[in-house]
Amino acid sequence: MKNQHANSIKNDKEKIVALTKPEPNDAEKAAAKAVMRARKIPAPRLKITPTETETGTANVVSPDHPDPAYGHVLLANAFATADVDFLAEIITQLYKASSKGSEASEQPLNEQRLNFMLAVTKGIKPQDQIETMLGAQMGAIHGLVMEFAGRLLRTEDLEWRDSAANTLTKLSRTFCAQVETLKRYRSSGEQTVRVEHVTVNNGGQAIVGAVSSMAPGAKEKADSTP
Repeated sequence: MKNQHANSIKNDKEKIVALTKPEPNDAEKAAAKAVMRARKIPAPRLKITPTETETGTANVVSPDHPDPAYGHVLLANAFATADVDFLAEIITQLYKASSKGSEASEQPLNEQRLNFMLAVTKGIKPQDQIETMLGAQMGAIHGLVMEFAGRLLRTEDLEWRDSAANTLTKLSRTFCAQVETLKRYRSSGEQTVRVEHVTVNNGGQAIVGAVSSMAPGAKEKADSTP
């Protein structure tokens, strides 16, 4: 009886919470629909345009879209951010990581490599800025892995091959660690629900209870959330 009474109280509390949950207003519904529509539209590629400035030639990186402003919105949505400074900097970092040379005029235009890294970042479907940054790093590390693999295949210098092999091993391990980090980060807030049948009296009556448990690491993430 005590268990039944406790379960009844618990159900009443759950009903109260459900009934008092505020409904979204019209503006919130419209915003949610706009986000869902944007998610169905693929984010544009990036283009590199050499542009003359007061200090010389600069390579300007921008969305390859007829409407640049809307192109930025689509990229921001793909990168799970509403911060224009974050979007501008992450695009700049992708460009620098895909180019060679210290000056803009010395950097060969490699839109293919840049857009590969962009595709990797978009491909993991980041849910926040942390996942976006991790995706950008994964794209950069994978590029280096393949570059050193090619160098290792082409060189005949045994000493250099050993050095390249060590670097390749470290980069490969880093990439694997990044994949595992992404998995742990995403699973740290998930909950698993298990349904149990519990006999409460001699008559064989049973109640069904949903038991929620946090995945490993969830407590640490929750404690660290401000």
